[in-house]
Amino acid sequence: MRALGCAEDLDELLRVVRRPGSLGEVLHWLGRRIGAEVAWVGGTGRVEAATAGFRRTVLDALDEQLRRLAMGRLAAVTAQVGGAQVHLEAFGEREPRPVLVTVSAVELSRAAAALASRAGGLVELLGRALAADDTSRGYEEKARQLRFAVLSALMAGDVALARRMTAGDVPALLGDERVRVYVLHCLPADRDRLARAYQDVSGYHGPGLMVHCPSFKEHLICPVAEDPGAGGRLHLDSVLRRLIRENPSYALGASRFHPLDATAAAYGEALHALAVARNSPERVAAYRGQPSLVHLLPRPAAVAWAHAYVAPLNAVPRLTLDITRLTLTFPRSAVARLLQIGRNTVAAHCRRAEEALGLDLGDVQARATLDLALSLSSLPSGLQPDPGDTRQAAPSLGELLRTRPATTWAETFLRPLREAEHRSQYRTVRSWIEANTDAQQTAARLGLSRNTVRAHLRVAERSLNRDLLTTGSGINDLVHALRAVSGHRAHPDEESAHRAR
Repeated sequence: MRALGCAEDLDELLRVVRRPGSLGEVLHWLGRRIGAEVAWVGGTGRVEAATAGFRRTVLDALDEQLRRLAMGRLAAVTAQVGGAQVHLEAFGEREPRPVLVTVSAVELSRAAAALASRAGGLVELLGRALAADDTSRGYEEKARQLRFAVLSALMAGDVALARRMTAGDVPALLGDERVRVYVLHCLPADRDRLARAYQDVSGYHGPGLMVHCPSFKEHLICPVAEDPGAGGRLHLDSVLRRLIRENPSYALGASRFHPLDATAAAYGEALHALAVARNSPERVAAYRGQPSLVHLLPRPAAVAWAHAYVAPLNAVPRLTLDITRLTLTFPRSAVARLLQIGRNTVAAHCRRAEEALGLDLGDVQARATLDLALSLSSLPSGLQPDPGDTRQAAPSLGELLRTRPATTWAETFLRPLREAEHRSQYRTVRSWIEANTDAQQTAARLGLSRNTVRAHLRVAERSLNRDLLTTGSGINDLVHALRAVSGHRAHPDEESAHRAR
């Protein structure tokens, strides 16, 4: 039998301590080596682990000694309880201290006591390491929540609120005037690792932020300051591009630069660019879109139509309006995750908006119409019409889409798909919209397989520089463009609602 406390004992003890959840194993190993029952009593007096034969009644008899050890008044105590030899030793400097208790038939030898003391010291160090890990994880989670809150404020256009949230430790991003948003598509399991790897001591990421998208588990949303020197040495845009080169399953979409209070518009562009990137060999794409239809329509007439169209929503709660607006871009399940509410709650708010407007928001054309109306009605107040001006009735959407700016925009938007080599994709896209974006119904109409339909839509995403299948945020533009070039009147629901007013 080898001597207690020899090098082999210490090596074996270290191996046991390194195992996850090793406290019970350490005590079992120690008890077997020194011929004793062993317990580890936490600073609060609770037995955190013990060997199978340990008698808890021993602790009741030594309650006062345990308290004095925990509070640092004693370092070690040896006592006799019921004919058994009991040794107690406290460890660590932070009070209340944990205590190692050994109970044996005879007094421990010097070597056994020394081995027990070494084991107790290692267990205490392990506890401190685990506590530090817990603290670190807690910090990382709080930092992640703060980054999400800052991004949410920027998405709402409230830069002042975003700065107030940072409690004086303002990220470099909020000190710049303009922002570019990247959306990184990566493995869901990689998001924590990436955010942790590039996080600085303030919980930010140099000149930008890495924010877990709450709606799409594969997305990291990364707003980055325009100034490349902001945030010190870390160049987050370079990091993101390097990650694409090193990871064949990743893709990256980038917006143009926007003012900080237009972060939401930048995010939308990044989503569209990501749809292109995921369908291109380079797996990186920057947004190359044309001006929005919202800013090209004849302003007074378009705003007048929009205000008349959304007027019934003045009677619904603001939360209903906000949730409905989100569902025009994102799937309802994604909205529920974003707002941390139930899907049934999202559906209830949408039903309230549908009843107010007399629309079916399950219809892609109705959603596109409402999205355009809400975008126009939220233009700066100086551009809105005088509510008391009744000299000219609001036009219909059909009339607005027949104006020269709208038809020119639509023709430019659809040109990549209407070229000869993409005619089949154009036909598929048009049928897909007519089938209310039902791929199975589209396939049946065209005599194609469902996989072919989706392949055509992927080509359309790349050609139009719009996301059609992930969030669907580009479908609304597609609906308006097809209406404008085809000369169709607006959707029947929109026309009937307009006539009713």
